[in-house]
Amino acid sequence: MPVSIDGLLDLARPDMAGVDALIRDRMQSPVAVIPALAEHLIGGSAKRLRPLLTIAAARLSGATDDSCLKLAAAVEFIHTATLLHDDVVDSSELRRGKVAAHLIWGAPASVLVGDFLFARAFELMVEAGSMAALEILARASRVIAEGEVLQLTRAHDLNLPQEMYLEIIKAKTAELFAAAAEAGAVSAGASPERCEALRKYGQDLGVAFQLVDDSLDYSGISKDLGKNPGDDFREGKATLPLLLGIARTGAAEKAFWDRAVARLEQVDGDFERARDLITGAGALDATLDLAADYAGQAKSALCEFSASNSWRPALEDLADFAVSRLR
Repeated sequence: MPVSIDGLLDLARPDMAGVDALIRDRMQSPVAVIPALAEHLIGGSAKRLRPLLTIAAARLSGATDDSCLKLAAAVEFIHTATLLHDDVVDSSELRRGKVAAHLIWGAPASVLVGDFLFARAFELMVEAGSMAALEILARASRVIAEGEVLQLTRAHDLNLPQEMYLEIIKAKTAELFAAAAEAGAVSAGASPERCEALRKYGQDLGVAFQLVDDSLDYSGISKDLGKNPGDDFREGKATLPLLLGIARTGAAEKAFWDRAVARLEQVDGDFERARDLITGAGALDATLDLAADYAGQAKSALCEFSASNSWRPALEDLADFAVSRLR
């Protein structure tokens, strides 16, 4: 069973209520399709982990005012915008357990509402009044886009080095975790050392989350994933479980991997065969072991803060939660 993060959710509940109110207010528009499409995706987010991270980092760093709330809402808008764009690029059918927005409103509307949410995010960042936080989140938006493009250019690459795979997920996923935590710390006036520690925590947490998500694609079910199992395989995404599975099955399965992944000439039963090969080769276990290493590094970064601060053990639980979803 996953480790509970109820302690963190309880600590953050008053702040997150304020963040939710900001999100719902700022996603409104006289153009009716914008709030309708935004609500379809934003309403399906239960924990809002990235804005939760901004709040937790700010409070851990001693923040007593509400300046971090607008930054947290901005983080959620950035994240939602990237999801809308990604689902169009990937032709995804499900997101957070719902039909993907582009299948209801069309790809053009999904992309443009994503652009609207990016704009709202930057309005909120300006209102928050921290040039340093604005710089952090603006940089993150650029890095995320670079990561997505890099992943696109290396799609179906059966020889993608593990180092390149990690570079991709650090950019497209972990960067927003890192920026969310760092922006929270900056908004609280934390020292450079503590800001860097929380950035390190966020980045390693984000890598751990993505490694587990990539593993869930080969072992999870729809209600846990919020998408269809096997989507990454069907899209030919070179994730670590797949790359390790290919390397460990060797020449005996080369023709299968070339056909099903490199050329995407898939037939019924291919996903099940790939899943069995990946699991049998120990690729899922190896990926989860690496995720656990990153979660451990994330927890170590919190040593800058007192163990008596109730936010620190709550954030440690979040790191353990990240890797317990498949254990």
